[in-house]
Amino acid sequence: MSLPPNSNAQQVSQEVRVVRTFKRLSISQRWEHAALMVTSAVLLLTGLPQKYRAATWSQQILATPERVELIQDIHHIAAVVLTIEVLYHLVSAIVLMIQRRLPAAIFPSTKDFTDLGKMIKYLFFFSDQQPKFGKYNFEQKFTYWFLVFAIAIMVISGFILWFPVFFTNFLPGGVIPAAKFAHSSEAIAGAVFVVIWHFYHVHIQRLNLSIFTGHINEDDMREYHSLEYQRLKAEAQETEPNGEKA
Repeated sequence: MSLPPNSNAQQVSQEVRVVRTFKRLSISQRWEHAALMVTSAVLLLTGLPQKYRAATWSQQILATPERVELIQDIHHIAAVVLTIEVLYHLVSAIVLMIQRRLPAAIFPSTKDFTDLGKMIKYLFFFSDQQPKFGKYNFEQKFTYWFLVFAIAIMVISGFILWFPVFFTNFLPGGVIPAAKFAHSSEAIAGAVFVVIWHFYHVHIQRLNLSIFTGHINEDDMREYHSLEYQRLKAEAQETEPNGEKA
């Protein structure tokens, strides 16, 4: 049975919307994020039962010496993977620095403090304009550097707790309880920070999937990174179709 000429099936729009995207993160940066996300989750899930050993739920998990050893082994394996990732990130940054290709956008600047003041005014209705951001805003920079120092503290204190005899050969014995407090407290603070702060800005305020896709669409680029968008647009306008600047 054929459809009549004026049927709705023949009136379906054939328009295709082309969405322009901008490269934001490299494949190595995305793999680093995935490794950090997985190892952090494993370390948290295996570390909390050891921290709260007196709790009923922890005693149920660590009911036998075999379970305790298994949890500790998993925790140590995840710690080694995280340490390798940290070393890779550090070496990559040093290589880029030597090659003079290390991006300066991630480092804090005076503009970040100015943007913070403008954002506070906007949130408290003292201004109707939000600050304009470049590739990274002050929230993203704060998240990055908070995690850098938090992970550094956890890695150092974690190895002290893992090999206490070795470290007390040249450090005072009081370093062990200090490392225990720093390790567990920083882990919980980092977890709360990521779940409340980072998760909100990435998944609730707006769904930002660039950490998985490596790209950001033009609408989000224009709205959330307008200064970077304008810079890239100006560079594109200065470039001729053959790839040479005018």
